[in-house]
Amino acid sequence: NKHVELGNALVDMYAKCCELEKAEEVFDELCVRDIVSWNVLIAGYVQRGEGSKAITCFKRMQCDHFLPNTITFICILKACSSTGSLHTGEQIHSEIVSERLIGKVLELDTALVDMYAKCGQLEKAQKVLKGLPIRDVASWNALISGYSQHRFGQEALNLFEQMQNDGLSPNAITFVSLLKACGSVGAVEKGIEIHNEIMSKRLLEDNIELGNTLVDMYAIWGKLEKAQKTFNDLLVRDVVSLNACISGYMPASFLMNYC
Repeated sequence: NKHVELGNALVDMYAKCCELEKAEEVFDELCVRDIVSWNVLIAGYVQRGEGSKAITCFKRMQCDHFLPNTITFICILKACSSTGSLHTGEQIHSEIVSERLIGKVLELDTALVDMYAKCGQLEKAQKVLKGLPIRDVASWNALISGYSQHRFGQEALNLFEQMQNDGLSPNAITFVSLLKACGSVGAVEKGIEIHNEIMSKRLLEDNIELGNTLVDMYAIWGKLEKAQKTFNDLLVRDVVSLNACISGYMPASFLMNYC
């Protein structure tokens, strides 16, 4: 057991240090493996953004007759989300249901909603969410984000109202999705309302993505002074912030060139 734990710790160390080739090498040299050995390697692929390799590793694990646990399922669902592997995701869903794991681990529930949402199966994602015995902000965020990313802005805003009816308060991740939704459907009043709420919660102080999304929303609407002021007020900026601000001025500059 001590040898297995040591081997697993080595694989995990290399995986977390983004040395996946070394992690694979140590893994392949292990005389004895357990489910933890497989999980740390699969998780390493997922964290590195190599979802396809994670799924391949999972199938190899199954061929070696290892039974997945909750951690395995969470990792593979994340891999399916990043690669759009709906078929594998549906298989994992069936296994989760057969093992009666729905509602037992919030992170697993959220990963399942997120997988369907990211794969464009929004109605299925919503059905899964509604069937959960407990819904938290993360599971709602997964669904709202899915609708927003697939350009169903009004539906995302409607889901936000349902989330609030569940007695849950939004966090920075929620607001990012909502601002994108407002930008896509031209919901100016709602966007300004959300901006005010963000300011009252002082969320811009340590969340650059939220600030960038705000600038982008105003730029999309052509509210260039508001976009510029929001950009100027950001405590931290990056190239995305600058690009969002510049993009708002592009149409006017093009028009000037052609006049």
